[in-house]
Amino acid sequence: MDVQSLLAESKARFAHNSAKDYLREKYSNKVYIAEQGGLWKADAQTIAVLSTFDADKIILIDTQNNPVEVDREQLLNKLKSLYTEVMTEYYKEWKELENKR
Repeated sequence: MDVQSLLAESKARFAHNSAKDYLREKYSNKVYIAEQGGLWKADAQTIAVLSTFDADKIILIDTQNNPVEVDREQLLNKLKSLYTEVMTEYYKEWKELENKR
């Protein structure tokens, strides 16, 4: 390989990685929801904690480190819905980016 092709490949890889970082940042900011007096992140950890309990009402620490009493089932459904929606969009864009490579 000559220097020009190495530079071109390096620039393409950098642009691809930058685009992936942009997507990760874009979608990581879309998983937050204000609900039941708290600010929640729709992530696997929060969904798993809510799924583990069986009580109707539980007290959780929100993303602002405040204790909030929540209707567990209602919050779980909202977080699962948001997570699914955001991850589906993220995956579609990521797949398009990978196919351009």
